[in-house]
Amino acid sequence: MNIRRLSSVARDVVSAGHEIGNHSHTHPPLYFRSAAAIESEFVTAQRTIEDALGVTPALMRAPFGARWFGFRGMQARLRLLGVMWTVIGLDWKLDAAAITARILSRVRNGAIICLHDGRQLVSRPDVRSTLDAVKQIIPSLTSRGFEFQTVSQLLCPTK
Repeated sequence: MNIRRLSSVARDVVSAGHEIGNHSHTHPPLYFRSAAAIESEFVTAQRTIEDALGVTPALMRAPFGARWFGFRGMQARLRLLGVMWTVIGLDWKLDAAAITARILSRVRNGAIICLHDGRQLVSRPDVRSTLDAVKQIIPSLTSRGFEFQTVSQLLCPTK
């Protein structure tokens, strides 16, 4: 829904070279949901992303990281590779210093960091803590020799 609501921002993200994955249409907790409800969430999101951005996601992450019965079939039909995080910032509840410390203490080579650009479907979420943390995390990791890549680059490096 955020891509539909903020399509110009989403187009800017794609133009900047970032990878777009499918994270569902409305970000509901999918446990105790039917396979049909799960599939509907991801099919709707897939179509929205394709229509708005002209790209077909190949990656997906379940809302809240919670996979339920029906996920495997949906992923196979939509040809989506499920990707989880290896480090989560808990940035929806921590301040910038705590987010920064959490990420920097847990990052290892090949890490996939999970941070958030908003809270559910709030039109103007307060993400200052996340942004302030990122301003510290990126230079710190870069100075330690880390490079940033898309998930596809990380999983399928060129030879």
